Parts: sequence; structure tokens; C-alpha cells
Amino acid sequence: MVGQFTERLEQEPCKELFNECTRLIHDYLSVAPFADYINSMYYNRFLQWKWLERQPVTKNTFRQYRVLGKGGFGEVCACQVRATGKMYACKKLEKKRIKKRKGESMALNEKQILEKVNSRFVVSLAYAYETKDALCLVLTLMNGGDLKFHIYHMGEAGFEEKRAVFYSAELACGLEDLHRERIVYRDLKPENILLDDHGHIRISDLGLAVHVPEEETIKGRVGTVGYMAPEVVKNERYTFSPDWWALGCLLYEMIEGQSPFQQRKKKIKREDVERLVRDVEEEYSDKFSEDAKSLCKMLLAKEPSERLGCQGEGATEVKAHPIFRSINFKRLKAGRLKAPFTPDPQAIYCKDVLDIEQFSTVKGVELEPKDDSFYCKVSTGSVSIPWQMEMIESECFQELNVFHTDGTVPPDLDWRGQPSPAPKQGLLQRLFGRQVRSSTLLNLEHQHHVSDSTTQVEYSEKSLARRDAPLLGMAWKSTRKPVTQPP
Repeated sequence: MVGQFTERLEQEPCKELFNECTRLIHDYLSVAPFADYINSMYYNRFLQWKWLERQPVTKNTFRQYRVLGKGGFGEVCACQVRATGKMYACKKLEKKRIKKRKGESMALNEKQILEKVNSRFVVSLAYAYETKDALCLVLTLMNGGDLKFHIYHMGEAGFEEKRAVFYSAELACGLEDLHRERIVYRDLKPENILLDDHGHIRISDLGLAVHVPEEETIKGRVGTVGYMAPEVVKNERYTFSPDWWALGCLLYEMIEGQSPFQQRKKKIKREDVERLVRDVEEEYSDKFSEDAKSLCKMLLAKEPSERLGCQGEGATEVKAHPIFRSINFKRLKAGRLKAPFTPDPQAIYCKDVLDIEQFSTVKGVELEPKDDSFYCKVSTGSVSIPWQMEMIESECFQELNVFHTDGTVPPDLDWRGQPSPAPKQGLLQRLFGRQVRSSTLLNLEHQHHVSDSTTQVEYSEKSLARRDAPLLGMAWKSTRKPVTQPP
């Protein structure tokens, strides 16, 4: 079996190849081996890591750097985890601005969706915490800038078709991951698509995304003018069709260098744009190949039932289009395909700090104690998968997850070690020894009760909270190398 998996992995690497292998291993490990694991030092180490993962997150967890841009409720800046050196983007949601705009549900919705989705093509939420004035979402840092900057500020407007097709393929995968969780994005546009250091894209800003209940449709005229689908403009019910329409708009814009329904820097009324979206067919220049024109037309079909991606198979329909014949989607999802453009690590693909418009002070709004329940729902600390990936990538896991080669228990997991020293006696205790003797007898009786009645798992958790977890925290502080601050 190992030979078969290895051969298939070399021919066509993708995570689906591990499904059967994962099932077999899970079935085996879930019986006797799991019981042995619960009673082993490895499970105790696992509890230590979970304790560390759940430590409170505050502004002191990070170093703050330059402002990168601004969102709807506050600025976005670069930040760095002090303990690991990992760089992120911190999206600040000002509490007073949220309250003034009645944006509590929108902010909480974005946080919960980001926390739920784990996709290579969607920005990840790593931490969520609060300060006195703001709620902070710590997200994947995308140093390559957004697609709007690259389309319009890197020479002649637009991309070569090969590059536009590659980004469209990754966007189709990102939408597929969102739709699998029954989330419709509703705000696909160039400024919301970000590039990482290697030139791969991620979808960002999920403030308008919403969960679509099973077997139901939703309704709402939300999105950005020029990218909203006809059914959204007409305030009809829908599921995921608006996202495929917006993908068609974005592909058109990447190739043509302008949106299909409005010209850049030309003022046009919202009503006129919506009329074009509803009633007028887009025009194609000679920049479009026949395949590119075909895909755009199929994605920009006015009727959702006729639109590619909306006929029962979702992203599978889109990925099957001939324009993607050169894209191996399994390798793409595994991160094994090289992007057609790699950002220059020395370049800054965003506006100068002085060019970023500052937020005005919010007046006439006071924060109240009753608002705390909302803040608690947002500021929940670290998110498991991104946090664990950070520990691995920064080599903290390798440094701290140490066991003896001879199989003996490491000191920080040896609960049979020396007991903690007795607390220093006060004056009355020194004068009246009876109190000390009584306290000692009570402690011995309590320890005997624990050894007789406490299960291994319960004892592990109590020991973790009492002694072992602080030891791991001390190891963290003593073994981490100094983090070099970026220039």
C-alpha cells in the first residue's frame, strides 16, 4: 500500500490521495493505540501545547509596524509576533466606529467566517484580540499588493492572458472552498484580491460574505457597483451565482484593463451602471482569445440558470472550461504550481503611508458595559490551525517538543519530581505550630484522595494547569532566539 501511495504521489500530488490512507490509519489508531496514548507522556505534552495555544492574546503579544491601508472600520498595519517573529497584517476595527455604524453583526460575521474557512486561497485569521479602543483581527500578511494595484499601476493596464487565467484558476479554487462551507462571498473585485510573496492570490475582506443555509436562498443588494450580478441588482433571491458573475467581471478586467460595465476614472451614475449590468452585453477587444471570450460570456450570462458555475456542479463546471486545459488543479491546490509573476521582495506594492487617508475622530458615541458581550465574541485569542502552523514554520515546535532518546520521561513531564517548597510561614504560624501541622495533614489527605479517585486524563489536566504548562512557558522564553526586527 505504501508503494502505491508513493507512486501516485509522484505522478499527481494532491491531498485527496491521502483520504483512504487517513481513514485506515484513523480506524486503527482509534482503538487500543489511543488508550495507550492517553496514558503516555506524549498526551501530556499535547496538553502542554494546548495550554500554550490558549494563552491570552493582547496587544503586547505583537510589535506594530507601518500602516498598510485602511478598511471600513479602521486601519490595517503590519505586525509581528514577539515570541516567534512571524509577520501578520493587523486589521483594526475601531469600537466607536463600529457602534456608530451599527456594524456589530458585520464585524462578528467576518470574524466567524474567517475562523471557519481554512483555504490556501483565502486569507487566514490567526488571532483575534481587543484593546481599549479597537477589536483586532490578525490575518495572513500579503506583501505582494492587491490586483487593482497590479492591473493599473504596473505599466500598461491589464495582464497578459496567461497571468489572468492563472489568477482566475486560483480564484475558482478559493470560491470553491467558500461555497463548500456554504458561504457566498459577494464582494469579488480587484482590491480584495491580494498577492503573497510567491505571487499566489488570496481572497480577503469577507465583511459582506454570508452563510447560505442548506436548501435555502438569500436576498440582499450588497456588493460593489459594477461587480454586482443582475439578480443582486434586481433584488432577487440567490445562492452562489453572484460570485461566478463577479469572477467573469474580474477576468474581463484583468485582460482588458477596465471593468466590463464602467470605465476607470469616468463618472457614471449608479443607475446607469446597473442598467448596463441588467440589459447590455459587454464588448470584447482583440485582447481576448476565443477561449477567454467564451469563458467571460459564460460567466456573465444575465440569467443565473444559464451561467457557468450555476448549473449544479459549481466550481467543477468552471474548472472544466478549455481555457484551463494547461492548469493542473490538483497541483495548484497543493501549492505546487509556480505563479507567472513573483513580487519583488524589495518593492512596496501599496500606497505611501502619507497617501493613506486618515480616519476622522468618531464623536458622539460612548462605549458602555453592555458592549462587552459583543467584544468577547470577537476577541477569542488564537485560532488553532494557523497558530499550530506558526509554531511549525518558526521552528518553535522543533525546539520545545524534545524527548529523551532513551525513552525516559523529560523533567518537565515527570510528575514524580520534587514537590513544590512549602510556603514561607508567617509570624503567627511560627508561634503556633499547630496550624502548620493541621495544614500538612489536610494536604496529605487531599493528595491521597486524588491518587485514589482521579483518572489519568483529569490528573493530566490538573497537573498541566498547576506545574507543567508554566515549565513549557519558561522553556519558551529561555530557548527562543532573539527575533530580528524587520527594517
